Amino acid sequence: MKLYLAAAVLMLAFVACAEAQDEEVSDKITRFGDRMLEIGRNLVERTKNAVHSIGESERFQSLRDKFQH
Repeated sequence: MKLYLAAAVLMLAFVACAEAQDEEVSDKITRFGDRMLEIGRNLVERTKNAVHSIGESERFQSLRDKFQH
């Protein structure tokens, strides 16, 4: 009987440990997704700034003026 009780306790401990690990994995996945979104937003913002600075540059302005006339 003691063997069955010990096996049941070990099984419960294993299930509790597995559930705790599942929560950690889901938290890691959520954090990874959040970081990817942040990186994507930063990339979009940097690209917008780069395109804007190129459009405002003196060289681009003179080149655009040459093609418009």
